[in-house]
Amino acid sequence: MRLPWVRASEALPDPAQALVEPNGLLCAGLDLDASRLLEAYKAGIFPWYSEGQAVLWWSPNPRMVLYCDQFRFHRSLRKRVRALSLDKAWTLHLSCDFKAVMQACAAPRRGQAGTWITAAMIAAYCSLHELGHAQSIELRYRHELKAGLYGVNIGQMFFGESMFTTLPDGSKIVLAALVALLAREGFTMIDCQQQTEHLALMGAKPIPRDRYLMQIRDLCQRPPPDWSSCELHWP
Repeated sequence: MRLPWVRASEALPDPAQALVEPNGLLCAGLDLDASRLLEAYKAGIFPWYSEGQAVLWWSPNPRMVLYCDQFRFHRSLRKRVRALSLDKAWTLHLSCDFKAVMQACAAPRRGQAGTWITAAMIAAYCSLHELGHAQSIELRYRHELKAGLYGVNIGQMFFGESMFTTLPDGSKIVLAALVALLAREGFTMIDCQQQTEHLALMGAKPIPRDRYLMQIRDLCQRPPPDWSSCELHWP
C-alpha cells in the first residue's frame, strides 16, 4: 500500500485510513505551518518525523490519553513538590519562554540517535504559540530552566507533545502542574499520543481512536480560557 502524499493545497486524509503497521501512519507531505497544525490536531492527527524526511502525519489506534481526574499524584511526588515549593528559588511558569522549552526537548538524550523536533517543527509550533494555540509549563531554579513540557491547545483540549527534565521527577512535576491548571479551567483530557510506561504510571490509558475523535471534536469546540490571565500554582 502506497502512503498518500498530501500537497499544501489538499486536506489531510480521514484518520480511519491510517495504517495498522506502523500503527497510525496516515500520510506524508512537505508543508508544516500553524494552519496545517491546527487542521491536524482538530482531526486527531499529529506530525512525527526525523530530519531529512518528509513530514509524516500520524493518528494511532488506540490513542493514549490522560483524564485530568485520573491523574495519579503519588505520595513520593507530593513530597518532592512540597519540598521544592518551600524553596523560593524554585518557580513554575506558564509559557515564559516557549521556544526554549522546545529546544530543550529537542536536545540529545541518552539512548537516542537523534531528535524528531526539527528546526522546521520548532518554527511551526512557535508560530502556533504566537497565535495562542500552544503553551509550555516551565520549572525554573533561580530563573534557569530545569524541566518543562509543551503542547497544543484548542478550545478546552490540550494535546501534549514533549517534555524534558534535568532533575529527578522534573517532568512529573510539570505534568502535575499542567493537570492542576487544566482542571481549574474546565479541561477534562490531555492527549498523550503514544503509549509509554511512564505515562501509564501517571494515570494515562489507551482508548479506541473513534472514541478519542468523538471526544476531541466536542472539546475543541468549547470556549478556550484566557491563557494570558491563567495562573500556574504548585500542584
